[in-house]
Amino acid sequence: MKVTVKDCLELEAFTPGVLVAGKRNIDNRVRSISVLDADNADAAVAENGVREQLLLTSFRGVPTDEEKTRIVQALGKAGVAALAVFHLPQGADSLNKAAVAAAEESGLPLIVIPPENEAVYSEAIEQVMDKLLYGDNFKNGLINNTIYHLLDFEKHNSFQAALKEAAVSNEFQVVLLSRDFNPILTVETRQRTTIADAIRAGKERDVEKSGIYTFIDVNGVLTYWGPITINSEKYFLFIVDNDDNYSAGEITKLAEIIELAMGMWKYTPERDVRAEFIKALIRSNKSLAYSLKDEMEIVSENILSVFYAKGIETPEGHEIIAACEREENLEVMCIAEGEETYGVILKNGNKPEDSETTQKMGVLHLFDRLKEGNKTVRIFHATGIDGIEGAADAFRLIGETWTFVESVFPYKRVFTKYELALVSNCINLQVQGGYLKKNYMDLLEPFRREVGENKARQLLETLETFVLDAGMNSSKTSVFMGIHTNTVQYRLKRINEILGAEITGNRVIPGLTMALALKRLERVVK
Repeated sequence: MKVTVKDCLELEAFTPGVLVAGKRNIDNRVRSISVLDADNADAAVAENGVREQLLLTSFRGVPTDEEKTRIVQALGKAGVAALAVFHLPQGADSLNKAAVAAAEESGLPLIVIPPENEAVYSEAIEQVMDKLLYGDNFKNGLINNTIYHLLDFEKHNSFQAALKEAAVSNEFQVVLLSRDFNPILTVETRQRTTIADAIRAGKERDVEKSGIYTFIDVNGVLTYWGPITINSEKYFLFIVDNDDNYSAGEITKLAEIIELAMGMWKYTPERDVRAEFIKALIRSNKSLAYSLKDEMEIVSENILSVFYAKGIETPEGHEIIAACEREENLEVMCIAEGEETYGVILKNGNKPEDSETTQKMGVLHLFDRLKEGNKTVRIFHATGIDGIEGAADAFRLIGETWTFVESVFPYKRVFTKYELALVSNCINLQVQGGYLKKNYMDLLEPFRREVGENKARQLLETLETFVLDAGMNSSKTSVFMGIHTNTVQYRLKRINEILGAEITGNRVIPGLTMALALKRLERVVK
């Protein structure tokens, strides 16, 4: 049921009440109610500038009539439903004419509650909320009609068919999502936006942590989100109010009815194919992944990247991923297990500008944005891979190395397939031992032979930091180690002398990098 300012004026708490301005917008929709206690226009908009919200105030604490006028102007511009002024000693006569004129000009319904009306804020809030949640036609419209269709077992042969007819009859839509926000059941009666856009909006609002139904406007489409449980498994249900006909209370009750009907029909949701696809790749079950790929109609050549991440399951992380999908024309499929996230990133579009190189750069930009401002984030990814085979092999590489790669590169938070491959080779050498490992470790033997133990440790620490952490940049090395750049330069010169080689030389650095990585790995792998 749609509640308007006019409906609220008929409530006991607003009777008697005087509409002194904004009569032309008396049919403004009211979705919520709040108390305004700001003493200036900026604070009023920041704290209460919510569209379609009815505000209650006494203007107590507002220092001047001019500031009252500015508050009215600002609220009218913000699109609030109406402003009701309580507790004025002389009623409408206490309100300055400039504020009334400002309300009239902006079309803001301005209501004055006269002294003879002894209603207080709490009574007004209770009555308006009761109207919003339950309304006059709450029991006779949407709910009864939906129950009629959902429980017509003779006419319908499945829950899905019954839900479809209920949705068409009552002008709503329903989408059931898995716990990883993948669509399981879809009942669409209109197509004014995409399910993908709605899912992105739901993730940005962090509906996963909400225990009640959350209202989200998705490109002008009104959606209500909330959790439900089916066969002891958590799912998400979002309902679309096609024509803005129903209150939040009606939608919440509708969701409860749908959940009950699922149990009565013994409805079992279809499996989450996307989650199974990612899990198949993680387990290197390539045959199953190929089968699921065909079922999902995915082009394997569109797989750009796979990743494992810790610490990105946050509202900020969801918002960054959603923005990347829109801006970079990518699709990010994820499954989450607590603080851990596994994902597959696919490219979309066939336009000339949608080159693979451009979209790979978009993926790398996504990972950089996810790590910004959060030092706990760790991302392990392989970007630029070859279809299903490459995706499965990349997940295997990540699984084998992620616990060790941080030990080799302690200053990094995003790890590419290049760091992962290096560490994988080091692990194999460490486990196998033998002459191959000895060949690398012998490259560092001159430090032990030619200088004392303490000096050798100091020079090796400098060399490790220079090569593995600072990208062979002496300035960064000095920052990481907390020493002067000149000291770094002196030590690097001494290292060249001891090794008898220029350490930045193209033929020297590959073997030296492996030797230093092996040395760091020895500290955690015995």
